[in-house]
Amino acid sequence: MADPKGFLTTGREVAPTRPVEERVKDWNEVYVPGSLLPIISKQAGRCMDCGIPFCHNGCPLGNLIPEWNDYAYREDWTAASERLHATNNFPEFTGRLCPAPCESACVLAINQPAVTIKNVEVAVIDKAWDSGDVTPQPPDRLSGKTVAVIGSGPAGLAAAQQLTRAGHTVAVYERADRIGGLLRYGIPEFKMEKSHINRRIEQMRAEGTKFRTEIEIGRDIDAAKLRKRYDAVVIAAGATVSRDLPVPGRELNGIHFAMEYLPLANKVREGDLTVSPISAQGKHVVVIGGGDTGADCVGTAHRQGAASVTQLEIMPRPGEDRAPHQPWPTFPMLYKVTSAHEEGGERVYSVSTTHFEGDEHGDVRYLHLVEVEFKDGRPAQKPGTERRIPAQLVTLAMGFTGTDQANGLVEQFGLELDERGNIARDADFATNVPGVYVAGDAGRGQSLIVWAIAEGRSAARGVDRYLTGASELPAPIRPTDRALTV
Repeated sequence: MADPKGFLTTGREVAPTRPVEERVKDWNEVYVPGSLLPIISKQAGRCMDCGIPFCHNGCPLGNLIPEWNDYAYREDWTAASERLHATNNFPEFTGRLCPAPCESACVLAINQPAVTIKNVEVAVIDKAWDSGDVTPQPPDRLSGKTVAVIGSGPAGLAAAQQLTRAGHTVAVYERADRIGGLLRYGIPEFKMEKSHINRRIEQMRAEGTKFRTEIEIGRDIDAAKLRKRYDAVVIAAGATVSRDLPVPGRELNGIHFAMEYLPLANKVREGDLTVSPISAQGKHVVVIGGGDTGADCVGTAHRQGAASVTQLEIMPRPGEDRAPHQPWPTFPMLYKVTSAHEEGGERVYSVSTTHFEGDEHGDVRYLHLVEVEFKDGRPAQKPGTERRIPAQLVTLAMGFTGTDQANGLVEQFGLELDERGNIARDADFATNVPGVYVAGDAGRGQSLIVWAIAEGRSAARGVDRYLTGASELPAPIRPTDRALTV
């Protein structure tokens, strides 16, 4: 145990953020640089090293949280990094982007603020990089087997790194021009600077992983031919089909999916564009969808100089405390204020868009909405609550409906789908096609980054067993596992 009285004597303290007026003028991460290390040892000391650490089960990766908390408390950063990497290939990603279901499952959180697990995680890995503790781990010998990984998001990268370290020759295929998937083009720079991706890619290259960009399997290369070329294939293509809003006026100019809007802003940051073709500058922006992607659109619009930003959500505003049907240690739906929300804008709950109104040029100008209340689990409009709000740029951030089937990948492989339209798989993450496995959102449906990494690691074990008959890679989660994240 770290500090036996730490949870009694030390209050929760999170990483401080830069002033709003400063950070909205740039795209750097919102946190004060170097602010975590001075406070993190005491924060790690709040961990009680519980007899039954529910944080293990709250985390899909099964992170050894009490162990690296103890090392962080003692400032043994090398040992903390080793324990962190034992279950997680990319803690700098999860430490910045994961909603931290582990903290919801923290035993201390029964009646006190949880341990700052996420902040400890990112402090440990950043210190490890600065100290040179993160180095390539090439395999001792090669197996002679080849594996293709389709998709370079967190699931694909995790599978690729595990399989490379197991001795297989791995090539990652990415349809975009850079590696990273949604980490690269879906996550704004102010949430995670892309330098964190770049140095991991360099580590993986040094270990032997090959990367092939601007190649879409199903269009540029026939999936069946790819299967013949490699001994095994891992599909980690994500759930990239955005949920649409089929209401009158949807065809107007200025209404875009979030994944049309956000990647262009990131391409400006990469230096590919001078100005985004879809910019919020000087416009009244409406974001439809109250989740993390919606918040990313809000923060991006602030930095582009929007005249106003309004975020709409059809569900009622969540409460400040756990609802009775979401008891500890489950992951509750709580009202949260992200860094993007701190920067301004209005959040409107329990409303539904009825139609869009445009001008004579076909550009959107107003969004018409109505208040709703839920009856028998379905939203019903409240008469007399209709109104319109200015909208010159609308982003649809309502989630994703599944894997893209338009490119031919599913058909060319001959894959079976489950009842939700995801690629079906068994307990080893294997599809109905021998030697073809699936990990992440492509098989699970839209989910969290921590689930993607966990599934990538688990699918890698399944592939390793398929290729060699046995595997020393970590034991997998099952595709049906939900941990405590209801």
